[in-house]
Amino acid sequence: MTEAILLVGGKGTRLRPLTVNTPKPMVPAAGVPFLTHQLARARAAGVEHIVLATSYLAEVFEPYFGDGSSLGLSLEYVTEDEPLGTGGAIRNVAERLRSGPDEPVLVFNGDILTGLDIRALVDTHRTSGADVSLHLTRVTDPRAFGLVPTDDSGRVTAFLEKPQTPEEIVTDQINAGAYVFRRSVIDSIPAGRPVSVERETFPELLAAGAHLQGMVDSTYWLDLGTPQAFVRGSADLVLGRAPSPAVPGRCGDRLVLESASVADDAKLTGGTVVCEDAVVHPGARIDGSVVLAGAVVEEGAVITSSLIGVGARIGARVALSGAVIGDGAVVGADNELRDGARVWCDATLPAGAVRFSSDQ
Repeated sequence: MTEAILLVGGKGTRLRPLTVNTPKPMVPAAGVPFLTHQLARARAAGVEHIVLATSYLAEVFEPYFGDGSSLGLSLEYVTEDEPLGTGGAIRNVAERLRSGPDEPVLVFNGDILTGLDIRALVDTHRTSGADVSLHLTRVTDPRAFGLVPTDDSGRVTAFLEKPQTPEEIVTDQINAGAYVFRRSVIDSIPAGRPVSVERETFPELLAAGAHLQGMVDSTYWLDLGTPQAFVRGSADLVLGRAPSPAVPGRCGDRLVLESASVADDAKLTGGTVVCEDAVVHPGARIDGSVVLAGAVVEEGAVITSSLIGVGARIGARVALSGAVIGDGAVVGADNELRDGARVWCDATLPAGAVRFSSDQ
């Protein structure tokens, strides 16, 4: 097994404003673009050739990763002129694949942080003789996901999209966003139009009698589609809870990149990351957060579970909890922003504009 497809074309709408200027897979997690972690884990599992299916801000990827040689990979890039969905994106890159008709091709979604045993998924695919093999994971509340029940041998029996009633929840197994396709199955996906593998390709293959195999791997798994999840994923990488060979430093309570400046009495905890050229002033306390390149956190600011965009400025004594501050934004002194608050790119929030009384 030597090649894979990475689906990195999504707009990352739920992560805005961080994805206004940066595609979601390129937003830094634990100090490097999130995509770096996926590429490094694929290479560690023996993958050598990866085709990136790009769309939104497609021009960003190749200047950063080039031909992939710095990661020990051969990378190619294919851009969709119009969004094609997961299945359409997979089919759109088929001509760049090198595998024969019966050989396996890995497919990953570009927003999943996982400890999946990639080699085990490929081995399951080969030994079962499947047409498509799916990574499945178990979740406590599966209502937001597609359910994938299997029989005693692991063979998929149905695809059930986002159940809402207790009667519809027949399993806690969900589609975890990583697959192994027989190459010929990729070639059978309709070309030139939007296709969803979850809603069209997989159910149609099942109805036609194809062999779809599920492999349950309940190691670390997180969909990084929301700001809260992205912050948590970055922190888990720094803390060593999520595995990646691409973390640029030792795992621990904090990760400060070399060109960043952090005052001696500033307190960084919970897997906080301070990226290159960022500055953290005295008395600041930052817990489980991401401070991106060139951002400034002034004296006495208290930041928890938040994302601070490139070049943003957080004023003195500001309190942030579960907030997202866009690139270049300025949050004036003495503001307090709580869960879900977002400040758009280059916006300015005057000093003391948002405060909460002690009884709220």
